[in-house]
Amino acid sequence: MSTVPPPFSGPPGGVPRLELTGITKRYPSVVANDGVNLRVRPGEIHAVLGENGAGKSTLMKIIYGAVQADAGQIQWNGREVVIANPSEARRLGIGMVFQHFSLFETLTVVENIALALDEPFDLKALAARVKEVSTRYGLPLDPGRLVYSLSVGERQRVEIVRCLLQEPRLLILDEPTSVLTPQAVQKLFETLRRLASEGVSILYISHKLHEIQSLCHGATVMRGGKVTGTATPARETPASLARMMIGRELPVCEIPAYTGEAVPVLTVKGLSHTPDDPFGTSLKDISLEVHRGEIVGIAGISGNGQAELLATLSGESTGPAGTVSLAGQPIGHLDAGKRRKCGLTFVPEERLGRGAVPPMSLADNATLTAHAQGLVKKGFLRPKAAWAFAKTCIERFDVRCGGPGAAARSLSGGNLQKFIVGREIMQNPIAMVVAQPTWGVDVGAAAFLRQTLIDLSRTGVAILVVSEELEELFEICDRIAVLAEGRLSEAVPKADTNAEKIGMQMSGLFRNTDATEAAHAAA
Repeated sequence: MSTVPPPFSGPPGGVPRLELTGITKRYPSVVANDGVNLRVRPGEIHAVLGENGAGKSTLMKIIYGAVQADAGQIQWNGREVVIANPSEARRLGIGMVFQHFSLFETLTVVENIALALDEPFDLKALAARVKEVSTRYGLPLDPGRLVYSLSVGERQRVEIVRCLLQEPRLLILDEPTSVLTPQAVQKLFETLRRLASEGVSILYISHKLHEIQSLCHGATVMRGGKVTGTATPARETPASLARMMIGRELPVCEIPAYTGEAVPVLTVKGLSHTPDDPFGTSLKDISLEVHRGEIVGIAGISGNGQAELLATLSGESTGPAGTVSLAGQPIGHLDAGKRRKCGLTFVPEERLGRGAVPPMSLADNATLTAHAQGLVKKGFLRPKAAWAFAKTCIERFDVRCGGPGAAARSLSGGNLQKFIVGREIMQNPIAMVVAQPTWGVDVGAAAFLRQTLIDLSRTGVAILVVSEELEELFEICDRIAVLAEGRLSEAVPKADTNAEKIGMQMSGLFRNTDATEAAHAAA
């Protein structure tokens, strides 16, 4: 992937595709946007940078008509407009891919896409178009699959393809690559560059600063709801962009050398599992050990068995007792609650809906998994204890929110993730399974979360991280394995591998690679 975007080839002057002036949006407890100005030219790929809670998503929703501004002006192709709703935005030529998905789980891929179309359609013809367009853009989809059976990465593909089918003149992308593989990201970038060359304007929100440098012509930086500066990403470094975003130097993770004695804590032996979901991925003879005080990472392309493996480890799916063990105790037959009592905690990849109940307060969400920490007594809830637990979690893990009574859905992605991770750590686990720990999280919160996991491991906790972020795995893990087509490679020290080897293994080539290397060694 190119590290420098091609020069902006649009007209040097002329009428902007989109121009915002003085956009302001107030909520009872916060000013989300405070006099924001923004200009995007035809054919320009423009980044909007900022920490979680900086006001980026609110601003994008205002442009898309999902939220109405309290003050300010929107000009579209030089004409002032009032965008009353998303349907009006789509008629103007504005499309948006949201960070949090808006899909109906019991409908198929093509049915979900059909719901977003404003013109008449034929479902069979639309299915063929979805298949063709998704393949051409390197985001392959089966139009007939039910959404509930899709992984997070596959659901992201649905959102992107649904938007591209509308042929927008302004495309808003909110964390579009957060669960895509490096190969899929590269293909998406090729698509976005081609769209830009055809005059499509793109507003791009991402916390991955190397992506911003590679893709974007310009950037607007937001902090606390205000625009604090602009930049040409190609002329900046990731460190300088981070400083502009968070107003300070970017924290650097410090990982002490692993000096453990290879004492197995979480053990998986000969695990095979066929999911009830006909679209799921069967696990085939999975074996793995996570030792006391180390972090083991599992890399892989979304949809290769991650969801099924996480379900069998967390206790959502059960099987023979001996397939999963914790500190020598067989737990494969135990449900999730009993595994927690044994000392295994779990952070799912979906924050809203699985990690936390959106309308419930943080105190109530604490009770859901940490009830054994004195939050429930003789079957009765203890609200004061739950409030105190949540308050301690907020303070200890720097969760920026309105307090224990704040609804989970009111938090930014990074702050909610810090609360969920903190809630699990405060249960004093001996082993912890974490899925996508920094998905959609800003650079400051991501560094905090990664350092938190590193520090926890060095206290003796065995941690298994399942992530599609290769950079993340190489930053925090001691050993890395790869899951492909339901099979798991051997976990090797990160010093003995690299991104290229991992990428080959992610494509399912590790069995051939291992055989080839063994043949060379024998020769």
